[in-house]
Amino acid sequence: QVQLVESGGGLVQAGGSLRLSCAASGATFGFRINAIGWYRQAPGKQRELVATISSRGNTNYADSVKGRFTISRDNAKSTVYLQMNSLKPEDTGVYYCNADPTIWGWGQGTQVTVSS
Repeated sequence: QVQLVESGGGLVQAGGSLRLSCAASGATFGFRINAIGWYRQAPGKQRELVATISSRGNTNYADSVKGRFTISRDNAKSTVYLQMNSLKPEDTGVYYCNADPTIWGWGQGTQVTVSS
């Protein structure tokens, strides 16, 4: 089983930047061979996938974050990152990581709040 811990969230003004981290423990081999996604749950909305990175480093982004967010991974550290630039108030939410498609339990997430 893989355990996931997200960190790096916070309160930032519109236009600012944050870098999120997702660290895996436990069966990290499974983490390294799977595509990993960052998911976002805004207040009152369903969780959505915003960025994905394959085991080989191929990336995909939701249209709403394309050109502003960058996902990367360090398999040696069993960690995936999300660099978020030019943040907008609509980026506010709790950010989670998981496989894409999801196969593990959810971590506690990390709160991102963007003020206008």
